[in-house]
Amino acid sequence: MISWYQLFLLPMRRFGLAFMLPAAFFGAIAFPSQLQTATAQTSAGNRPLTIHSDVQEYDAKTQVATARGNVQMVYEARGIQATAAQAQYFSKERRIVLSGNVYILQKGGNSIRGETVTYLIDEGRFVATPKSGRQVESIYIVNDSQVNQATTPAPNTPPLQRSNQ
Repeated sequence: MISWYQLFLLPMRRFGLAFMLPAAFFGAIAFPSQLQTATAQTSAGNRPLTIHSDVQEYDAKTQVATARGNVQMVYEARGIQATAAQAQYFSKERRIVLSGNVYILQKGGNSIRGETVTYLIDEGRFVATPKSGRQVESIYIVNDSQVNQATTPAPNTPPLQRSNQ
């Protein structure tokens, strides 16, 4: 199934921006529910990055898509799901900046929480920053099946207490 975003880009490549701007404007007025989902693709492999939100806008000059309000992002090719208050997809730099109570869950169970998380697509790297006076939280699923637990007893450590809640 072809998304509305792909349908929008196909004529844009053939007829140019001058023809498509009035059509895009009319579509935004006639079909406002269609503005709630956007799909961006990489040039090699055409892997969709789907973003659902309350409001979205795209700046053709800077090639930045901005989604605001109840943002839900799915990048299935990388096994990433995220929620945030805002997301910006910088297609030229191939990076995604999520901000406002960000939660990212990766396939396999790894997760990260922070106020702002930048995902560098080509590097497959996350950079997270917290709110002032808080911390970033990451949970990594560690495979201990290869460790011989019979010879190495687990240390007796007290449970961790969070200081920023």
